[in-house]
Amino acid sequence: MSGTINMFTSFSLSYKRTNTTNIDPIYPISHYSISSCTISNVPLLVSSCKKLKSGCTLKFVKASLATEDFIEEVNVDDVSSRLKVTATVNVRISKEVNVFKKLTELPQKDSSYEGFVFQLVSTQVDPSSMKPKVSKESALDWSKCTSLKDKGRGCFSFKVKLVIDEDFGEPGAILVRNHYDNELFVETISIEDCFHFSCNSWIQPAHTSKEKRIFFSNKAYLPSQTPKGMKYLRDRELKNKRGDGKGQRLLVDRIYDYDTYNDLGNPDKGVEFTRSTLGGEKNPHPRRCRTGRPNTATDVNVEKPVNLLISSTYVPRDEALEGTRRKDIFMGVWKGVLHNIPAMVTTLFNRNEVSIDISNLATGLYRNVSQAESLNAYGLFKFLDIKEMLKFETPKTVSYMIDIPGNITSYVRDDEFGRQTLAGMNPVSIERLKVFPPVSKLDPSMHGPRESNLKEEHIICHLNGMSVQQALDEKKLFILDYHDIYLPFLDRINAQEGRKAYGTRTIFFLTTAGTLKPIAIELSLPPNDSNLPSKQVLTPPVDATTNWLWQLGKAHVCSNDAGVHQLFHHWLRVHACMEPFIIAAHRHLSSMHPVFKLLNPHMRHLLGINSMARESLISAEGIIESGFSSGRYSTHMVCAAYRNWWRFDLEGLPQDLIRRGMAVPDETRPHGLKLLIEDYPYANDGLLIWSAIQELVHTYVNYYYHDDNVVIYDTELQSWYSEAINVGHADVREASWWPKLCTTGKLTEILTIIIWISSAQHAALNFGQYHYGGYVPNRPPLMQKLIPKEHELEYASFIADPHGYFVDSLPSLFQTTKYMAVLDIISAHSQEEEYLGEIKDMFTSWPGEPKIIEAFYKFSMEIRKIENEIKRRNLDPKLRNRCGAGIPPYELLVPTSEPGVTGRGIPNSISI
Repeated sequence: MSGTINMFTSFSLSYKRTNTTNIDPIYPISHYSISSCTISNVPLLVSSCKKLKSGCTLKFVKASLATEDFIEEVNVDDVSSRLKVTATVNVRISKEVNVFKKLTELPQKDSSYEGFVFQLVSTQVDPSSMKPKVSKESALDWSKCTSLKDKGRGCFSFKVKLVIDEDFGEPGAILVRNHYDNELFVETISIEDCFHFSCNSWIQPAHTSKEKRIFFSNKAYLPSQTPKGMKYLRDRELKNKRGDGKGQRLLVDRIYDYDTYNDLGNPDKGVEFTRSTLGGEKNPHPRRCRTGRPNTATDVNVEKPVNLLISSTYVPRDEALEGTRRKDIFMGVWKGVLHNIPAMVTTLFNRNEVSIDISNLATGLYRNVSQAESLNAYGLFKFLDIKEMLKFETPKTVSYMIDIPGNITSYVRDDEFGRQTLAGMNPVSIERLKVFPPVSKLDPSMHGPRESNLKEEHIICHLNGMSVQQALDEKKLFILDYHDIYLPFLDRINAQEGRKAYGTRTIFFLTTAGTLKPIAIELSLPPNDSNLPSKQVLTPPVDATTNWLWQLGKAHVCSNDAGVHQLFHHWLRVHACMEPFIIAAHRHLSSMHPVFKLLNPHMRHLLGINSMARESLISAEGIIESGFSSGRYSTHMVCAAYRNWWRFDLEGLPQDLIRRGMAVPDETRPHGLKLLIEDYPYANDGLLIWSAIQELVHTYVNYYYHDDNVVIYDTELQSWYSEAINVGHADVREASWWPKLCTTGKLTEILTIIIWISSAQHAALNFGQYHYGGYVPNRPPLMQKLIPKEHELEYASFIADPHGYFVDSLPSLFQTTKYMAVLDIISAHSQEEEYLGEIKDMFTSWPGEPKIIEAFYKFSMEIRKIENEIKRRNLDPKLRNRCGAGIPPYELLVPTSEPGVTGRGIPNSISI
């Protein structure tokens, strides 16, 4: 206990009087010296509470009535009608306060308080003053606290006594002020184990933050149901989180506001670091969280990047990645640095980029698993020499690509190429082909003829005796179509050093085994030379030369696919488009609002992760620019997709499948859909998850919203949704496809989409990246050469050494290891991950709501059943896209996972 007390007292209490302008959430009050009063222990419930009597002393703070104060002056000498209750508080100390953020250093202020100060607020008002009933302010000094318990890892609990009136009523909120020199994280507060407050928030020192923190009890209230004693506090807390939209945000702030992505470049470093602002008519894009940093000297419209050596990008304090999660990320970064050492040394030694050695990948780049998992008798790491320590873990898919022991194939097989469109890391691009030849939607005056060069003779021999029209009618033809996405940018992309790309189309035929077989690839370039064809068609090989051309064609398709996956499906549809909904939720939904309580587990971490993405992923010369074919034009492609393709109403799984032609409505089938490819692992497993989420949300919404009018007149709900659209998605706010929030059904739809994207959709797109993309020849993120044509000089080199030409077209060794290191970091689960269906503290989170508790319990049980069903499917030999010789099981939508890079697990929120 002495060590625990010493740890807390090291926070250096400031005992001097605070002399600042009061902007507390309550009306201004004057603080007086601590008085004493005799009390005895009593339980919380008023019906069984005992009146105070002499016997022991409690320190509390006297509050006096100011002009607009809702706290009435109390006579501390009259104890005949006063009761004492016990609050149990769980807190955590930040061990990172001086490492990861720079606190504003202000001079010490005077204060008459010691430690933490607490004040309980009733849901009731005093009928004589019409102001909320409140307890005495009670202060706790760690050095004198006998109830302090060390729970390990910087977590502690303690008890504090609060004095209330006999007719106090039900506690609705608790006000907290921190008079220590460092911030503290308050996890929970419990009043006599009857009333619970899930705080989960950092409390800043009183000398740096004038705001007295408000925490509401776990009971949910719609705005119209707010008890009279809570109305002012409810409004004030939201006002505090909205801020005034002015000035630079400090890292200790918790203000949520919007801004454009005007911080991706740094023109002060030179014109080559200038980047366009994302957001606005020219480059439409969702908004981000505002930081208010100063502008650059070169361009006043560009926000100056943060110096990551001394600080970090602002996100509201509670959104910052902390503790084990941040440690895991930093460990991943250091591991990535170690993995890149051999490639860096090799590149420096050769004084230029070195191609990867595919024949030596199995032993040269990946760790020997059996060796890495063994321990010698001395318990030392002699089993793992330095070379092995610098190697990467072997991706799961690599073992399925080995044709002979120790030799990995240099390209993806046709069957695996088709299978990964349904069960790989990008299973959301494949579409049913509805018209043949496919037709472009681009302006022909700018991008050439809309007609494809694909002809019937290219595919007829691969249709099992069907005509093309018959195959279309029987829904046997499918396509990966990246033509319109890439073509408008190819002149700029291909002008970059070491970057070459096409706009690709790939046709697949659905076999009788239920698998997809690639039967034609079209490669398109801008029509810059009228004497040369801009489109090239490749078909499955018939000889050695066409075999290598086919492999090069597939590599370019996979490069297109890797870019679309990362830029559109992962960044835009998940990370960027969800951020405005989260910002708006914190600005307009009280923490006691039922919708906020439902969404809260699914909103964590995203703002912190997206701020890191602006620092190193989508920034100038960041990971995207350096690692993908699109290079510095990547964000321009994102903006085009946001303008022309993204639709919130089609982001739910069933509507997305219907939009892509992968399913048709059928009310006789489970989930109301018929999949056109029965063995479509992503869709099959995803629909189970989607339906479970939808059922939970339906039950939840209909419990709190008895009819449509309650939805319509919920002021906080309508403000949230309106601002998310009109401000957060301002560039598409006029679109007619936004769902109208006017019925319980539409609310269910909107919330289900948000939860689906934040959990299962992100998991399907993110956590398989290392295992599917960690073998770069399978899915190269960039290509360095185009496919040679007979009239070109490089054709002779290709004929002489096709394997060498193929390898030289891939990313270099250093580009490969750098990309793999990034995938390894973002594909990993934290040790403290919370997974879908894992519901902690269910009874304390939903007090007095047995139907809600039952709904969450059923949801948790359903998720467990789904996990067992997925395991069963992965063992079913009839399902050839997820089971069979050389076929890895599809586990990306298995709900649970161990920490690390596992290729499975659905966290509650968008996280890494």
